[in-house]
Amino acid sequence: MTAAAVVGGRAAVVCAVGAALPPYIVSNADLTARLDTTDEWIRSRTGISQRHVAGAALSTTDLAVRAGAQALADGEPVSVEALVVATTTPDRCCPATAPAVATRLGLNGIPAYDLAAGCTGFLYALATAAGLIVSGTVRTVLAIGADRLAALPDPEDRRTVPLFGDGAGAVLLRRGSEDETGALGPVVLGSDGTGADLIRASRFGALHMDGSEVFRHAVDRMTTASCQATAAAGWELGDIDRLVPHQANSRITAFVARRLGVPDDRRLSDIAETGNTGAASIPLLLARSAADGRLKPGHRTLLTAFGAGLTWGATTFTWPGLSAAATPPKEAGHDW
Repeated sequence: MTAAAVVGGRAAVVCAVGAALPPYIVSNADLTARLDTTDEWIRSRTGISQRHVAGAALSTTDLAVRAGAQALADGEPVSVEALVVATTTPDRCCPATAPAVATRLGLNGIPAYDLAAGCTGFLYALATAAGLIVSGTVRTVLAIGADRLAALPDPEDRRTVPLFGDGAGAVLLRRGSEDETGALGPVVLGSDGTGADLIRASRFGALHMDGSEVFRHAVDRMTTASCQATAAAGWELGDIDRLVPHQANSRITAFVARRLGVPDDRRLSDIAETGNTGAASIPLLLARSAADGRLKPGHRTLLTAFGAGLTWGATTFTWPGLSAAATPPKEAGHDW
């Protein structure tokens, strides 16, 4: 499915980004001290050197609030009219995480809801946000991806423990016109429930993943969705200045880039420092790349992701002049 992000010239425009990573870092050396694995094995198969872990101190809500606060501090002053939180790891089954995030951000009273689509969740959130904006329902939406995936694997499973980290990323969107820098292009989304068991985690059990099948599906689905989104935007693959893929595995993203013909120097990555942060990975990478200068105004940017469900998606936009350098204000009782 391709969701239109422009209606009657009205578009959803990216106007701010934010990021949050827990301060506690678990290195590969920390893992090799207790698991039957090596730093070389982890790096060669995943590209990961370390990951940030929330532990018991920080909740998904805490991470989402931090990322959202940075986006609000960094962007132009706007009144946020809706909030969407994409997460696989809500703090509770009920109530949803988003209303608590909205209240702590000083946005009490606005519509706020969770969205679950695995690691593709943030692209689903962008499509939802764009729909609310171009339909005229609201003028601004704060879309947040937040996950605490580090706690999901069996702590003794050397295959899955090294993969996952915790974090959150946020993007603020406002109503604008389709010719503005930052206007979202069409969003391509898809799912296939026949592969539901390839990546799964029960509420009371460990995460299970069929690595080889996930690898194959991820490369195929992300490549196809990327081609569809690029074509829907009226771009050629050679027009892509920056590929921003979900940070699942460095080999997956390298294969996708190769199939798309995107040179390695145009493929953004931070998986070495963060691991797989689920729905947070794309907005985290956007914010971190804006802050360190890898994303520059005018860069034609392609986002793509694949996750449990199975789900996948892609979209395009031209990067506006955002820095993500602001420090979010601290809440009373939340000094982190």
